Amino acid sequence: MKFNNQYHFKILPLTSVQVWFALPLLLVFSLFYHTFPVLAVDLKVGIVQRFGDELEDEITLKSTQGDSLTVKFTNLSTQEEKTLTTNELKLSMTPKPLPNKIIEERLILGDHGTFETAENDAQRWQSLGIDVEITQPGRWQVWAKRSTYSTPLLKRLLLKGIEEKGYKDVYIETTILLEKPVVSFKVGENTYQASYLEIDSNRDIIQVKDGIKGTWRSYGGNFTLQPNSYGDYTLVNKVDLETYLRGVVPHEIGSNVPLAAAEAQTIIARTYALRNTRRFQADNYEMCATTHCQVYYGLTGTSPISDQAIAKTKGLVLTYNNELVDALYSSTTGGVTSYFEDVWNGENRPYLKSVIDSPQQVWNLGENTLESEANFRNFIALQKGFNETGRSLFRWNRKSSLENLTKDLQKYLKRTKHPLQDFNTIQEMKIIERSPSGRVIKLDITTDLGVVSLAKNEVRSAFTPPRSTLFYLEPFYDKNKKLAGYAFIGGGFGHGVGLSQFGSYNLAYLGWSAQKILEFYYPGTKLEPLNKSIIFWQPSQ
Repeated sequence: MKFNNQYHFKILPLTSVQVWFALPLLLVFSLFYHTFPVLAVDLKVGIVQRFGDELEDEITLKSTQGDSLTVKFTNLSTQEEKTLTTNELKLSMTPKPLPNKIIEERLILGDHGTFETAENDAQRWQSLGIDVEITQPGRWQVWAKRSTYSTPLLKRLLLKGIEEKGYKDVYIETTILLEKPVVSFKVGENTYQASYLEIDSNRDIIQVKDGIKGTWRSYGGNFTLQPNSYGDYTLVNKVDLETYLRGVVPHEIGSNVPLAAAEAQTIIARTYALRNTRRFQADNYEMCATTHCQVYYGLTGTSPISDQAIAKTKGLVLTYNNELVDALYSSTTGGVTSYFEDVWNGENRPYLKSVIDSPQQVWNLGENTLESEANFRNFIALQKGFNETGRSLFRWNRKSSLENLTKDLQKYLKRTKHPLQDFNTIQEMKIIERSPSGRVIKLDITTDLGVVSLAKNEVRSAFTPPRSTLFYLEPFYDKNKKLAGYAFIGGGFGHGVGLSQFGSYNLAYLGWSAQKILEFYYPGTKLEPLNKSIIFWQPSQ
């Protein structure tokens, strides 16, 4: 999918003086390139994704000193379009009784821990001729598209057809609404109610506080408050890409890091954002502000090093075969990066390979694959020579009692509506399969009701102890030699795919450039300026 109406671009204006001095350079540039314009991309980021989940929710927005907010909306009580000016806007929720109860139904086709696996599942349903949409009511879900299957009859006919083909884990979720939360706010002496607001300021800087005890943060750009797929609202920040990065880079990589590491993080954060704008298409925004996307805190907590990295790498992205790469990254790999398919379901990314996370030869994956349990345990026993050596999450040993593991699993199975959710005891846990990079591919848990099989990253969704899927299990026993629990012994934090943030620190300290760091973690990729020929993302064939 190339540039389309989903993305917003502007040609940055030049003053007459800038044009006079830049003209010779532009003429030379045009001889070698097709005179691509400098592109500024706007992103729509969900800052508060589920405003109105609780009636006590509130959001406060205010202007900077000497500025004001302009608020545009349609007053629900009069249907009059209004534009108001104020210095501060406090949004709260008011329950509005419905004249007749409303029955809302969703046909749930899949429930997943990550967007990547949900998207792979969505593509599978689409290949069967079923219209779908990806949502995130808590975990990531695949729904039968509501605009296509818009009536209870159509949903039930589709469900029946799916079940007749042997699919069992599909169901209709029904909610009965007696009231609807609406947004209320007061300006001057008047109180208004609205379901959609546009909030701007003259200086394009707005301060936001989520909740009564929330932290004030400043954001560039402007805001909309808009309905979402779950019956409440999302506060969306529309901000240009380079300003967005000011709120991402210092919070993802750190504010006081080697410049080359900050530059590498900036390039992949830019690439990641542009490639992933489809994540919240069902709710008419593009990215979230949490670790489900990238941590984003606006203009609060910016750092000189991050700003320098953003300026130095302006417009640079990472590509493979003229498409933006899936620029995944994690805090700590545990000494070995993972293939994409080690963690999620989906098409292989050739540039996301298993690489020993070290500048020297500390382990030969070709000769000693980590699929072998013995090899894996020997690898985890290694401590020295890695990029992450000395980091607290490089190696870990976390014990959990059978009682706590049972509680973890029961909670997970209830959340995912698993048929064995009413089990009482865990009898055994066993790793059945590993990937060549050592990641757990399949974990079987024997319970009093049967065996629960967890695949890949679902292991982390189900249990509290593992910081990644790079671990082995060691049972421990009570004084009567009865199984009392398991120790999870492993390394890394997060999925371990692509760049290691702590690993990039070490490589930068060794004098590696940002480009060399990226070539190490994403082999075969190309660093280039963003231009109209680059494909942002296209579905797998």
